[in-house]
Amino acid sequence: MITVNSIIEAIGIALNGEFGDDCTVYAEEIKQGLSEPCFFVSCINPTDRQFRGNSNSHFLAARYFRENRFCVQYFPSDPNNEREESYDKAERLFSALEEITADGDLLRGTDMNFEYVDRILSFFVSYNFFVYKTREPTVMGDLKRDVKEKS
Repeated sequence: MITVNSIIEAIGIALNGEFGDDCTVYAEEIKQGLSEPCFFVSCINPTDRQFRGNSNSHFLAARYFRENRFCVQYFPSDPNNEREESYDKAERLFSALEEITADGDLLRGTDMNFEYVDRILSFFVSYNFFVYKTREPTVMGDLKRDVKEKS
């Protein structure tokens, strides 16, 4: 099953494929010792809501729509050329994150955009998909009958 962590891992693989070992990819916040240039990947406000479809489907399975918004932050290395370096990375991120593979499933990135604020590039991308949750049907308990013959 696709999870937030598996998508973060897939984003890391895509970043490594596009930028090689020149940039470190972090998934956890680093308090000290950040090695620039680097990327920091985080999930922003994921949602899971039931999708109403066929009226008969709610007995055995429920369909949910998962929306996962991610922020890929880039910390540039060249203090004299930060903006140009960040814009170059942003252009390449559009292609690198368009399609990723998480847990063997292909996910398409949507709603991509970026902003450059306070010397940090923030690139946003969504990976949304349907999830099917199966439910065990409620089985009625045992029924006992007391039958008497009519005389």
